[in-house]
Amino acid sequence: MSERRARQASKNRKSTRDADGSPETRNPEGSKGAKATRKSLWRRALTPPSAPPPQPPAPLDSPPAPEPAEVASVVQSALYRDGVRVSTPASLAETFRELREQPDGMAWIGLARPTETELLSLAAEFDLHPLAVEDAMEAHQRPKLERYGETLFVVLSAARYLDAVEEVDFGELHVFVGPDFVITVRHGAAPDLSAVRRRMEGSPELLRLGPEAVLYAILDSVVDGYVPVVSGVQNDIDEIETEVFRGDPAVSRRIYELSREMVEFQRATRPLVSMLHSLMAGFAKYRTDEELQRYLRDVADHVTHTSERVDGFRQALTDILTVNATLVTQQQNAEMRALAEAGFEQNEEIKKISSWAAILFAPTLVGTIYGMNFDHMPELHWVFGYPFAIILMAVVCTSLYVIFKRKRWL
Repeated sequence: MSERRARQASKNRKSTRDADGSPETRNPEGSKGAKATRKSLWRRALTPPSAPPPQPPAPLDSPPAPEPAEVASVVQSALYRDGVRVSTPASLAETFRELREQPDGMAWIGLARPTETELLSLAAEFDLHPLAVEDAMEAHQRPKLERYGETLFVVLSAARYLDAVEEVDFGELHVFVGPDFVITVRHGAAPDLSAVRRRMEGSPELLRLGPEAVLYAILDSVVDGYVPVVSGVQNDIDEIETEVFRGDPAVSRRIYELSREMVEFQRATRPLVSMLHSLMAGFAKYRTDEELQRYLRDVADHVTHTSERVDGFRQALTDILTVNATLVTQQQNAEMRALAEAGFEQNEEIKKISSWAAILFAPTLVGTIYGMNFDHMPELHWVFGYPFAIILMAVVCTSLYVIFKRKRWL
């Protein structure tokens, strides 16, 4: 950190006290207008709460009182000087105080789902822009990079692959990078920033480069977290292809769910390409260290490769869905053809049965008439009556057989 930046940071953070010990406002002439614009946003955080009603004294054997909510959301806060941790404050207030006492140091504050009061106190201490603070409060932001004066606000979307349920879990990370501070606000389980902190503390020569080096390490961690996700998705696509050609009926739902995850994955990776290119475009303007420039270019290459893989996955899933729809249609057509053939064969059998029933009905009809035994039937006393009846039955049956045969019913 240059001497000018150190003096400026010291000037912005040092507070004086009156004769009676009351704190004065920092740089009252230069910051009165800026504070007036943020007065409505910070009033709730800066106004002390009303005093609680008196409580009866606790018994001697009562358990200790729970820690304040700040400890639950402040994952870790540390101060660094020349790439080495020099202090681990237990609260935000202590972090602010120690950073004022060490103007050449750097504060790295990690928060997980912080409260509004904590974010507003950070905004008041580090002069964070209200719009960036509002985004960090609400979360559900798309990846982006914005610069507010000397403060850089970065929104990242981290991802991790869950093997048990074969799903991609996404988390959101907000990073404030200033001249002498880094604030991370994490919404979700990913990424694991404790590993990033251990890595940077194990490389003092890199951590000595300042907040920009911490931002690089966070970007690198987020991008490295995409690698197992890409491998898991590739394995899922291979399994889906096997299930598609196997004819599994549940594969369509799996394709649709994975396609939706790839859309969200694409939203997480594609903006990172332009974000890193913007950072690289400002190397000369902000005098970024050459070694850090190499690291950021390497991260940009990995992001580009990952984004291309994700685009390929989405296209592959679209093609697989089309192939699956074609195979399902062919299977349905084959089933309908089989049903039609079965119906045709059934009709042929019905024709045969109906034909033989009609042929057999003719002699039955003649025999039934002659079997009524009426006295006044002329054929009963005719010598040729019996041969005539037999010949009539034969002629009728033969005629019906010929007719049905010509119609190919038999």
